[in-house]
Amino acid sequence: MEGIITPDRIRLFAEMIERADKITVVTHTRPDGDAVGSAVALSCFLRSVYGKDSAVAVANAWSSSLDFIFDDEDRKSVYRYDIDKEKTEGRLEGSDFVICIDCNGFDRTETLQQVLEASVVEKALIDHHLNPHTEDFGVWFSTPGISSACELLYWVLMAMPGIDGETSRIPVHSLEALMAGMTTDTNNFANSVWPSTLMMSSQMLAAGVDRDRILSELYNRYRENRLRMIGYALYTKMVVMPEGLAYIILSADELESMDIMEGELEGLVNMPLGMDKVRMSLLMKEDDGYFRVSVRSKAGTSANRFASAYFNGGGHELASGGRLYFPRDIADSSMAEGYVRAKAEEFFREGR
Repeated sequence: MEGIITPDRIRLFAEMIERADKITVVTHTRPDGDAVGSAVALSCFLRSVYGKDSAVAVANAWSSSLDFIFDDEDRKSVYRYDIDKEKTEGRLEGSDFVICIDCNGFDRTETLQQVLEASVVEKALIDHHLNPHTEDFGVWFSTPGISSACELLYWVLMAMPGIDGETSRIPVHSLEALMAGMTTDTNNFANSVWPSTLMMSSQMLAAGVDRDRILSELYNRYRENRLRMIGYALYTKMVVMPEGLAYIILSADELESMDIMEGELEGLVNMPLGMDKVRMSLLMKEDDGYFRVSVRSKAGTSANRFASAYFNGGGHELASGGRLYFPRDIADSSMAEGYVRAKAEEFFREGR
């Protein structure tokens, strides 16, 4: 983390925390495991170590499979814009310090963006995505060369005054949240794993984190609906193109008929990569007026370039996301498959 987590930045970050009484941690819309884990871990740290009034603000829901990350204290200090707009806006407007985590800028928070842009309080950024909007923050820690926001936050916390590199000085609840988020963002150590990732994991296990319990909560608590939809998607909906793209397009009616909840298909997009001939996998889920797009790829094929060029998105080299809007990008949802096939042929033909 040399050049990213510097003594000067840590000192400034600590001073900002000390000056504030009420701190709100904000993460991206539709929070995944890394977003939830890092936000909860930081809020707990601020509450337990610094004695601050800390809370988490999000635009909308996370997968119910991540509920175990929150303890009773966390649940009392979570603000969701889609449930209570006024209360969430009031929390942000009344905060002395705002920390954005696992999002490279205010736009990734969607409905919270305007409130954040209007706020004149001090702000910090902790993120691992490309193109961070560092100009909006008084201090920032950002690099794509790390497994997750949870891992980056871990090393930031380890450098904080009073922690001084001792994992055991970080609250166990924070460590457990960090382990959960890092595990999901690496697909349980299947991708984006760095030497620092394994070092972090080892240190947290030595400090008492129960990884077996976390894995059980993450991967052994699914509803039957998830498995039935995955079976349906892989057997009925998956198409494998000769160029090496596997794609699955799920309509709103299909998702509704199987009662699929937010985040319940996490990991599905990775599964087609298990085939030798597949170089890139695409999952599209229809929402209100657009498709939510997830892209995963193998080394040598850029999911980021594919998502950036054709799906109004981007992200990491091998793991990205985006959206396909209608009628802006395609006339209606029935045009999605033709669009995907045409753009995939173009992408692979041009050797991207």
